[in-house]
Amino acid sequence: MTMRIVRPGLLTTVQDRGRFGLRHLGVVPCGPMDPVALELANALVGNRSGEAALEFTVLGPEIEFECDALVAVCGAQFDATLAGRALPLNRPVFVEKNSRLKAGRALVGCRAYLAVAGGIQTPPVLGSRSTYLPAKFGGLEGRQLRAGDVLPLVPDAEGLARKRSSNLKLTAKNPSGAKTVAWSAPALTLPEREPIVIHAMEGRHHAHFDAAAQRAFFEATWKVSTDSNRMGFRLLGPVLARIEAAEILSEPACLGTVQVPASGMPIALMADHQTTGGYPKIAEIAAADVPRLAQLAPGGTVQFARCTLEQAGELRRVLRQRLDAALRSLAWSYGT
Repeated sequence: MTMRIVRPGLLTTVQDRGRFGLRHLGVVPCGPMDPVALELANALVGNRSGEAALEFTVLGPEIEFECDALVAVCGAQFDATLAGRALPLNRPVFVEKNSRLKAGRALVGCRAYLAVAGGIQTPPVLGSRSTYLPAKFGGLEGRQLRAGDVLPLVPDAEGLARKRSSNLKLTAKNPSGAKTVAWSAPALTLPEREPIVIHAMEGRHHAHFDAAAQRAFFEATWKVSTDSNRMGFRLLGPVLARIEAAEILSEPACLGTVQVPASGMPIALMADHQTTGGYPKIAEIAAADVPRLAQLAPGGTVQFARCTLEQAGELRRVLRQRLDAALRSLAWSYGT
C-alpha cells in the first residue's frame, strides 16, 4: 500500500503534529506550518489528529496512488486535479488505484496538506514522523520529497478507504465526477485579503529599540521576503534601529518570536525555528495567528496589531472553539 511521487512540487515534506518534550536537547517540535489545516485534513479522512500527511508549498506535487485510497487536501486553495478533472478541496475524496493527483499553483494561501486514510507510515524518529529539515531527520530520510519517492501507507489502506467511504455515502454526482460529499470543511486560516493583520505582544527586548522603531513595527506594512523558509519569515520594511548595539545573551526562542538581527529587518520564527537565539526580541506573535501567517507566500504583506497576553489567550480560545466545532461535525459524519 503505497503512493509514489511523480513530481515533487516546490517544497513537499511529510509532517505530523510534531515531536514534543525535547527542547532541552535542542530539538523543536517542527511539525506543520499550519496545524489547523493539518488537523482538518486528518479529520476529513477519519484519522486521528496526529497522523502524518504531506505538506506542500506554493507549487504542489503530482502523486500516483498504487492502491485505492481516501484522501483530503486542506489548507491553501490549489489548482488541483484528480485523473484529469478538478479535485474537490477541503472534503474527503475516493481515489482509485493508479489514479494521479496533481496540485499546481496555490491560488489563495500558500500551504496545503494531503491526508490519506490511515496516515503515511514513514519510520518515526523521536516519536514523530515530521520532517525536520535543518537536522535532516524524520519524514523520508529527513529531506523534502523527490520524483520517484515511494511513501508507505498502512497495510489496510484500501480497506479503510472503502469502509470510511461507505460510512460517508460518497457520490459522484458533482461537476468534478469524483466520489466525494456535498459538504466541505471550513477554511479557518486562509487570508481573505492583504495585508493580513497579525496580533503580537511586545517582546522581551521591545524597550531596546528606539521610539521610531517601536512605532514602525506596529504601523508599517511588512512584506514576506523570498529568503524565507520553514525556520523563519524574513520581513521587508523599515529598518528597526536599537538604542544601543550592546550584545545580549542567547536565550530560549519559540514559535512566533520576532527577532531583529543586525540588519534591522525582523524575522518571525516558524515551525523549524532554533531553540535558542541571541538576537533581540521585539515581539511575540499570538499563537492563534501563527497558522494564518504561515499561509502567506513570499511577497505577501502583513501588518502587526498590538495585543496583550490576555487578548492572545482569548484569540487562541476562539480559534480552538471554531476548530473543535468543525471536528465534531466531521466526527458525526463518520458516525463517531
